[in-house]
Order: sequence, then C-alpha cells, then structure tokens
Amino acid sequence: MGSAIEVRNLTKQYPGFALKDVSFQIPEGSIVGFIGENGAGKSTTIKAILDLIKRDGGEITLFGEPDGAKDETLKEQIGVVFDENCFPDYLNRRNVNRMLKAIYRGWQEERFEKLCERFGLPEKQKIKEYSRGMKMKLSIAAAMSHQARLLILDEALSGLDPVVRAEILDMLREFVMDEQHTVFLSSHITSDIEKIADYILLIHKGEILLYEDRDTLLEEYALIRCSAEEAAKLNPAIVVGIRRGRFDTEVLVRSREGLEANEDLVMDRASLEDILLYTAGEPGNERCAG
Repeated sequence: MGSAIEVRNLTKQYPGFALKDVSFQIPEGSIVGFIGENGAGKSTTIKAILDLIKRDGGEITLFGEPDGAKDETLKEQIGVVFDENCFPDYLNRRNVNRMLKAIYRGWQEERFEKLCERFGLPEKQKIKEYSRGMKMKLSIAAAMSHQARLLILDEALSGLDPVVRAEILDMLREFVMDEQHTVFLSSHITSDIEKIADYILLIHKGEILLYEDRDTLLEEYALIRCSAEEAAKLNPAIVVGIRRGRFDTEVLVRSREGLEANEDLVMDRASLEDILLYTAGEPGNERCAG
C-alpha cells in the first residue's frame, strides 16, 4: 500500500518560528494522530501540505503525485476540516448541500443527507443557530461527502464535549475500515488520539521528535517512579525525560526490557499525554536526546 501523504525536508521560516526539515509518510488506510503543544508547528505543516502557504524548502507528495494539492482532480479527493466553521452563518443544511453539489464533481448528495441525519443536524435551521459541535459535524459531513480518500482535520475536535467527540471518532473509524481511506488528525486532546490513531506523529518547536506505531509506543514506553539514585543507574539510551520531585523522581523510558525485575522501581503504563510532556521537554522536565 502506498502513501497518502509524503513530506520530505519541509522548511518554513517565520519570525520567531521555523519548521526544520520536517519529514514523514502517512500510509494509506491508516489514522495518524498529529500531536504537539500549541505553536509547535501542526497547523503550519498542514497548511503547507494543502498548499495554503508557500514553503521555503522541501517536497510534498499526495497519493504519489508531487505537489498534489495543486492538482484539481486530487484536491477533490481531500476533505479538510479546520477548527472554525467554514460555511456562511446565514445558510442552512439544505443550502450547503445545493452549494457543494455545484462545486464538487463527485458530490454525494444522498450521503451528505444521511450523515447530517445521523448527526442530528436540522435541515432548515440556520448555521448561526448551531452549536459549535453541530457546526463541526456539518463540516465533517461535507468533508466526507465528495468521495474524499484523505481526511485532514486540524484541531477540529477542540472545544467539543466528550459525547460529540466520541461520535466523530466513530465516524473516522468507519471511514478507514475499507483500508482505502486515510485520516490525518491534528489535536491537542491526546486521549482522543490514543483511542483512535494507528500511528503517532509528535512535533515540537518545528521539529519531528517521534513517529511511531501507537500500540508499540504504549506497550514499550513506561513511567517509572524511583529515587534519584535509582534514576541515575538507568541506561541513558532508554531515558526519554526526567522530572525531579522533592521526594521522588519520575522517568519516562522508551523500553521496559530488563526493568520489571527491579523492585526499587515503580513502573506504570505511560499515557500519550505523558509521552508528549516528557518528549517535548515541558518546564520542570529534562528532555534527553536519543
């Protein structure tokens, strides 16, 4: 199976921020969770992929086509949802259907209506009267109704309640079940990413720090609580980050191998949030190279 997205050595310079040789591949048929703190470079990377900003360097391939976002045929195969409503507030669901039918050659009117019904979106109510969750559902229904092979969501789940997010995550799972569709999901809600993603891509200050299979990541990484003396004995090659407290020390390690037998170590499963905090080197943490 090929790659839905391939990014090679992407660079983009802004005052006070830069993407630095960002490279990764998104396999077709997968869900990839894109995580990082606010300002890490998630939205900049996505805008570069969609050709919404001019990159300073690097190459981007969509479905095997260099600069695929410039190709009108390929554009129709990409559904995009940002964190704000993209439709005029004075429209209603029926208006949106008619408008998009005139724009997309592959528009699926019946599918759009079924998705809207499933999401409980009223047909005649104006969008300005929708809640934030309803607006996001409308955007996602639209993105999934023009025969898109790739969905890109940039913080689309931000600010939604857990029930709405769960509905949307279920839809995304169904979308990729045939292994012909792909989801690239940027979110700071790591619990959602942990539930749904096949792969985790972590960016920090414009650099990719980690790209790993989710199951491998959650099975092999561990959070250890121990004394400072025991922490110092750990193999530096497996230490991701350290947080030193008044009474004990917490250490994130990338491998549990050989540690289970040590009774001086209290070992817990590391959540994706733990991995983000320690890998990104939050204040109070020591991020370790390697």
